Amino acid sequence: MAMVRVHPALGRPEAPLCSVCIAHYQGPELIAACIDSVLQQDCEFTVEIIVHDDASPDESVDFLRANYPQVELLASKENVGFCVSNKRMVAHARGKYILLLNNDAALFSDALTTLAREAEQQNPPGILTLPQYDWESGDLVDRGCLLDPFYNPVPNLDPERRDVAMVIGACLWIERETWDRLGGFPEWFGSVGEDLYLCCAARLWALPVEAIPESGYRHRQGHSFGGNKPKDGRLSSSYNRRIMSERNKTFTLYVMTPTALVWPLLIIHLLLLTVEGLALSVLRLNFSVASRIYFNVYRELFGNLNQLRHKRQIFQNNKNGLLRDYFGTSTVIPHKLSMLRRYGVPKINVGAKS
Repeated sequence: MAMVRVHPALGRPEAPLCSVCIAHYQGPELIAACIDSVLQQDCEFTVEIIVHDDASPDESVDFLRANYPQVELLASKENVGFCVSNKRMVAHARGKYILLLNNDAALFSDALTTLAREAEQQNPPGILTLPQYDWESGDLVDRGCLLDPFYNPVPNLDPERRDVAMVIGACLWIERETWDRLGGFPEWFGSVGEDLYLCCAARLWALPVEAIPESGYRHRQGHSFGGNKPKDGRLSSSYNRRIMSERNKTFTLYVMTPTALVWPLLIIHLLLLTVEGLALSVLRLNFSVASRIYFNVYRELFGNLNQLRHKRQIFQNNKNGLLRDYFGTSTVIPHKLSMLRRYGVPKINVGAKS
């Protein structure tokens, strides 16, 4: 078994094939398992590991310096969020390819070899991911995701399907030049939904977004912001996750949807959000749910309309392919309706970790 070759503590490789970029915010035990999974890769090419610590309030920085001197550490003095953290790492990276890896994820031992092999065959170069497995149970979570009409991710479980609408940012492989061409993650997103935005941009420009059927990675789903995983037969989430998720899905819908459908979809989407917010507020006897999460979408959308119009113009002016190509990885039934039938009304935790 050939272990992954990383750069020595006192020097960086001039031309690593891959730069593994890990955005980190507190939890040394999380980042340790993640980095160890990279160091134990069975591959023949050179890899550099870059970690951006987002001003962790614990001993993460000291832990990384003491235990992983081979890792390139970017220690931020202030908390800047997931998007900025990743953009800083990619700007610092030297690899031909970038693997964005969550600090609460761990790769299978053949992951990098599998991704590199598939990337060399992908034409034109686009975005790749691996099957995602739950950290605790080991169950398959998804092989990338499809999207419903309102940009809600729908897990793809079909091993025969490679083309997907989006891949989860916990394990996202992309060529450095493609990242630069697409503009990377939008810094103004903060966190949540940045992977959706980037993958929709790629598909709008007729670049492939694919899930490789082999290998995989384990992931502690929803660890960073709470929710995103059924527990005891019920879905729960946090205010912060829902606020960012609903806002950023709406931003992506407006910016990326081809002209013929953007206005009908946006109007229906906003009406459904209003109904959902009011319904949850009544059921929970808590009207801050509607105000803080759902009505906030209106405030954010109109407050950022000039910036969103500018981004939309850039991406729509450079789009390729037909309307059916962009929506070729979409489902018809709204995913929230399917989840409601399966798990009932979701619980929104005010005090969930953020």
